[in-house]
Amino acid sequence: MFYQCSKCQKKWQYPIKKCPHCFAELKRIKTQKAKIIGLSKTNIPTLLHPKTPYSVLVLEDEKGNRWTQKYAPHEKSSKEYQVGDEFILESIKDKNAVALWRIKYDILEAIERTVELIGSLDINQDSRIVVLPTLTSPKHPHFAENTSPEFLEGLLLYLFQKGIKAENIKVAGQSFTDIPIEASIQKSQLLRVCRDFKISPLDLAKTNFVKKEKEGLVLELSEELFNNNLIINLPILKMGKALASENVLKFLKKENYLGLKYLHEKEKIIKTLKDIMPQCLTIAEAHTIQKPDKFTVFLGMILTSFDFLNLDRIFFEITCQEKLPRILEKIEIEKIPVLGRTIEEIQYEVGKL
Repeated sequence: MFYQCSKCQKKWQYPIKKCPHCFAELKRIKTQKAKIIGLSKTNIPTLLHPKTPYSVLVLEDEKGNRWTQKYAPHEKSSKEYQVGDEFILESIKDKNAVALWRIKYDILEAIERTVELIGSLDINQDSRIVVLPTLTSPKHPHFAENTSPEFLEGLLLYLFQKGIKAENIKVAGQSFTDIPIEASIQKSQLLRVCRDFKISPLDLAKTNFVKKEKEGLVLELSEELFNNNLIINLPILKMGKALASENVLKFLKKENYLGLKYLHEKEKIIKTLKDIMPQCLTIAEAHTIQKPDKFTVFLGMILTSFDFLNLDRIFFEITCQEKLPRILEKIEIEKIPVLGRTIEEIQYEVGKL
C-alpha cells in the first residue's frame, strides 16, 4: 500500500494524514500486481528470524512503487522465486482457510488483504453487522488485555469503505464477571471509537435470548446472532489461550454459560456453539500479544478466517507453543489452507519472545 499526494504527487509507504509539503490530503494506492526485481537469500539466523534459509524479495508494482518482503517457502514446497517472476498471492474461497498478513503501518490495509485472500464478503449498504471485540477487564490498551482501539477503528473504516452505514453496525460485548461491561469498554478506549464513528455499543446481557438444543446441550443465545447479516469476531490473541474460540462464548446468556461450564467441558460448549451459530468471520489481532506471564511482545500480525478453531490452531503454531488446549489437539495443521504468508516465515520461538 502506498499513499500519494493529489497535488505534488509525492508518495509515501506509510500512512500520514496530509502531505508535509503542500498539506493536501493523501490518496491510498492499492497494489494489484508485483514483479520480483531483486532477491537475496539469507542463511544466518537472527533473534527475530530464527528459521533459515529465507529470501528477501525486492518487489515492484505496475506503477513503479518498490518495497521489500520476506519470503520463506514451506518445507514441503518446491516453489522458489527468481528475478523476473511475478509475485502472486493465492486466494481461495475456503471456509477452513486462515489468511496471515503482517501489519506494517496500516491496520486497514492488513484487514483488506486478509479478507480478499479468503474471499470477499457478501455484504451491501443495507447489511446489518455485529462486531464482537475482546472485552475482559477494565484496562488501558497497552496491557493488550482487550481488543485495541486502533484495531476496531481499522475494521470500522473497512466496513464504511464497503458502504455499510454506521446505524447498521453494533459493537457488542458482555461481562461474565462482577465488573460491568461499561467499565471495560470505557477503559479500553473502545467506547471513544464508537462515539467517534457514531456506532451503537451493545450490552448482550440486555438483549433477548433464544434457546437452541444440540446433542443434549441447551444453549441460550442472544438474538443478535440471528437478526444480523454478518457476525465479526474481533479477538485479541494471547499466548496459551484459544481466545478466538473463547470470545464467541459471549453470545451466550451469562447464567446459562456459568451453569453449563460446571456440567460440561468448555471444549464441548464451544464446538456445539460453532455448529449452531450462523456464519462468523474472525479477524484476530496479533499485533502486540500478551504472554502467559502478562508481559507483552510485538508480533505484528493479523489472522483472518471463517473458522475460529483453525485460526487458534495456526496461532499456536506461529508462536511455537507446545501445549495445546484440548479443543485444538485433534485439529491437523496440515489440512488447514494457509494464505498470504507462510507459517515458517513468521514463526517465532516462545523462549525468544
